[in-house]
Amino acid sequence: MIAATTRRTAALALVPALALSVAFAPAAFAQDAGTKTQAQEQTAETPDAETDAPDVRDIEVPEDRVTTFTLDNGLQVVVLPDRRAPVVTQMIYYKVGAADEAPGESGVAHFLEHLMFKGTSNYPEGEFSRKVAEVGGQENAFTSDDYTGYYQQVASDQLEMIMTYEADRMSNLVLDEETVLPERDVILEERRMRVGNEPGAQLSEIVQATMFVNSPYGTPVIGWEDEIRSLTRDDAIAFYDKYYTPSNAILLIAGDVSVDEVRALVDKTYGKIEQRAQIEERDRPSEPEPRAERTVTLRDARVTQPSFNTSYLVPSETTAEDNEAAALDILSDVLGGGTTSRLYRDLIVEKGIAASAGTYYQSSALDDGTFVLYGTPRGGASLEAVEAATDAAITDLIENGITDEELERAKNRVRKSVIYLRDSQTAMAQRYATALATGRTIEDVEKWPERIEAVTVEDVNAVARKYLKPERSVTGYLLPEASETAEATTPADATGKPGEPAPSPASLTPVPNEPAEGEPMVESPS
Repeated sequence: MIAATTRRTAALALVPALALSVAFAPAAFAQDAGTKTQAQEQTAETPDAETDAPDVRDIEVPEDRVTTFTLDNGLQVVVLPDRRAPVVTQMIYYKVGAADEAPGESGVAHFLEHLMFKGTSNYPEGEFSRKVAEVGGQENAFTSDDYTGYYQQVASDQLEMIMTYEADRMSNLVLDEETVLPERDVILEERRMRVGNEPGAQLSEIVQATMFVNSPYGTPVIGWEDEIRSLTRDDAIAFYDKYYTPSNAILLIAGDVSVDEVRALVDKTYGKIEQRAQIEERDRPSEPEPRAERTVTLRDARVTQPSFNTSYLVPSETTAEDNEAAALDILSDVLGGGTTSRLYRDLIVEKGIAASAGTYYQSSALDDGTFVLYGTPRGGASLEAVEAATDAAITDLIENGITDEELERAKNRVRKSVIYLRDSQTAMAQRYATALATGRTIEDVEKWPERIEAVTVEDVNAVARKYLKPERSVTGYLLPEASETAEATTPADATGKPGEPAPSPASLTPVPNEPAEGEPMVESPS
């Protein structure tokens, strides 16, 4: 199996920064949230007739659109009917992720995710995946800081089949040394490929560890190499027995189904599973209030284009007070969310000094998240110039605030994103699953557009002034390796002036997390 990681990027379509709170992100190094992929950097909204978007409050949601019920064994079931095509998506989310691992066992959540494909007492290894492939379906799995998910998409008449197999591996997984140890080697190789061979991923890990000094979010989802090496069969089984139980899971069925049909199939499959463990409320160390601005620098011979990213510690949708999360969404869109954003217009269009510049808000975490700015110089421009222009844009926004026009444009983009999101049953299902796995409710998801509509100019200005402070930030610099004949320069010296070492053009762009929302993750296609 292959794995990718993300603290908060999207495996489906890329969406505007503001849409991150409603998008779903099953892949892309969760720990690589400090930077953007090249595709993300180059994707921008096309300015169009934004004012033509309908008011999101006028978009009616059928009362039976989302139904939820809980089985006697504690499994929460959510049904999202969508009759447009004879297709159904099944997602099972376990409310446990890398941030719930015991000290010294980093990577065990992702390790177990791989091992879940190794067969059960009822079905041999690979049979589930073969059955999905035989009917033309798709499947995948992913691990994040806060949850671990498995999903399949098949023709709707195959729903009972995938339910049967998924329910079986919730309770009947079989692991032996001959299965476990080779898979551990696969994960070590995955880490070498996705972190050891990627300077951007290495920097993201460092930035994350520097940002979260007490929170478990400072540990990479894939795990530290030395700790992965020490993981055993017993570690995986103990994690499985403790967390992979019905009352710690959320089952989402989206597509061409009825609630009655799903209820009958769930009772027949998942309803037979006994509760194996008593799940306690997650109690994690919290991140203390940051007191000092921090910077980290990574130089590597494979880097040909310098870049920087600055992460600010901010509340997530779960931890935010009042309507701050919605205001941070708007702030991200206005400052760096697309071709009409301030950073894009100033650094890319007007000054022409940046190849990429933008922001994203990683909001879908159980604990606090991050608000990230990034930039890469273009041509002969210096990294110092790009960073200085970004700082100036932040200063101007804090001092003068956003305008009514900027607020309305941002809201219009959200209205559109809500409509487009409903076009994908998997995206909608993942949005609900992510919310439920991180302490929110179905009502929170449904009311999100209303919270966006309620945001005012002063709300956005307030969160900018409150959270975009240097002492709340960690800035990571990715630089080419210094020449042996040239004196090493810091980012502040890289001005490109005659007689001074200047960064070379063309790049190996660092890879991040999710944007996606979410949140960091490791995805493992089977």
